[in-house]
Amino acid sequence: MVDPIFKKRFTELEEQLTKLPHRPNHGGMSGTHVPSGFWEKWATSAQNLILAVYGKESPHYINFSKELNHCRGYDDHIRSLGGVFRSAKEDFEGGYVFSVDLKVSGEVFGDFIVMAKQALLEGHKDVAAVLASAALEDALKRFAAANSLEVNDKSMQEVINALKSKGLVAGAQKSLLDAMPKLRDHAMHANWEKIDASAVSGILGFVEQFLLSKFTP
Repeated sequence: MVDPIFKKRFTELEEQLTKLPHRPNHGGMSGTHVPSGFWEKWATSAQNLILAVYGKESPHYINFSKELNHCRGYDDHIRSLGGVFRSAKEDFEGGYVFSVDLKVSGEVFGDFIVMAKQALLEGHKDVAAVLASAALEDALKRFAAANSLEVNDKSMQEVINALKSKGLVAGAQKSLLDAMPKLRDHAMHANWEKIDASAVSGILGFVEQFLLSKFTP
């Protein structure tokens, strides 16, 4: 999971922000400034973190980059950078940002589905079955872990049961999930004769809908 890593880094950078050295301004100017080298180091790390969490199109990243472009280390500049950074930190820790781990996972699993679909289209149902089953199992475990369920060493059926018991899957999705472990086991144990193309297509359709409903903002 990447969320705890980002949370730790936000905390580290906030501590560094409070410890930036402030020196009297030169030339008779009132106020203080943070010497060059200190604020650039902090701001570069902060910008990198905000980019990783929110993306380059987010208001947090755009506003931070805007302030950084005209920052010269003076008090008001540092306050502006710090304000945007703390806003990003508060939104992240408050849960107002879609789970980074799920967002990244959704993109990766989407690639798996594209490959599986292509393999099925070319008549390689066995390859497609393995790709689709692997994507589904990992997706279920990541979704469960993101919802504070301990599933690292659990079987797919145990993961499904845990999700159902917590009410994280319901309705038609719950019914369809019950059939997936058997198909997964056939694929992972090379019981190809027990898997047909329509079953693989069913797995792909389910995984695709699961990703859309659980792994996108």
